[in-house]
Amino acid sequence: MPDYIVCTRARKGGSFSSEPGPTRFLKVPDKRNPDPSHEINRTDFIADIVGTPKAPKCEDLVVFVHGYNVTQDALIKRHRTIRTGLAKAGYKGEFISFDWPAKGNAANYLEDRSDARRIALQLVDDCITTFAALVKKGCTINLHLLAHSTGGFIIREAFDDADDRDGIARTNWSVSQICFVAADVASKDMADSSANSNSLFRHCVRLTNYHNPYDSVLKLSNVKRIGVAPRAGRVGLPPDAPTKAVGVDCGERFRKAHPVTKPIIDTVSHGWYFDDPVFLKDLTFTLAGDMDREVIPTRTHRPHLSLAAQ
Repeated sequence: MPDYIVCTRARKGGSFSSEPGPTRFLKVPDKRNPDPSHEINRTDFIADIVGTPKAPKCEDLVVFVHGYNVTQDALIKRHRTIRTGLAKAGYKGEFISFDWPAKGNAANYLEDRSDARRIALQLVDDCITTFAALVKKGCTINLHLLAHSTGGFIIREAFDDADDRDGIARTNWSVSQICFVAADVASKDMADSSANSNSLFRHCVRLTNYHNPYDSVLKLSNVKRIGVAPRAGRVGLPPDAPTKAVGVDCGERFRKAHPVTKPIIDTVSHGWYFDDPVFLKDLTFTLAGDMDREVIPTRTHRPHLSLAAQ
């Protein structure tokens, strides 16, 4: 089956570069890497994925936003891993990715962060509001956002930008579930009193923050991230987070699946979630939204809400 990608990388000859470009909608054949020949128009892209209000194809749609240091080839590989893993866990909706021009080099952290802020505008204009508008036309689709690492920063910036602009701010749009995984967002900015995330919480039904205290990419001593505040993807949500936010500590599950050694491998501790069946099952329950956060069976409550080690 084909894979659907919203691509914001600039075109360079017969491929895409690591620089920002206009939004393109890609229908990528199975086992192929994305290239410009896979572009289709927006109307066909939407119809392929969700159908029309009179003939819907699905009830749920997840939009995945990747983190920094991710090439396009790596993105399509992760896209397929998550899509397949969610299907095995019982998710029956559609899955697409929002591909932004990360450089694929850890040394470019600050440049990726700058590009992420710019690309947030396109996430709002060309992806979120495009699908959210279908709900206003009578489509019953539930739109969900799944963000890894800097993807959480992009979503936060996108929502803030939407509320700052007249045209979008006056429309009644929202998404259902937002799931942050290893979010490269300051924990303090997720507080109820923080202006930085007011828009984020205003336009969603529930936000779930999955964090891992052993995430070595998000540690304060990481030279690429020096001077930044503790991240929600490592220390979790602040005590005064809004009631619609829920934090899930994944540390014990990580230790069970990946016995901790020193040094902890960055790529493993930061991205292990998407290969883990317990996490994917928990994510599937979360996306379904028909269970209270306290009774999802893949979680324990000692001493706080955690992903079950099993």
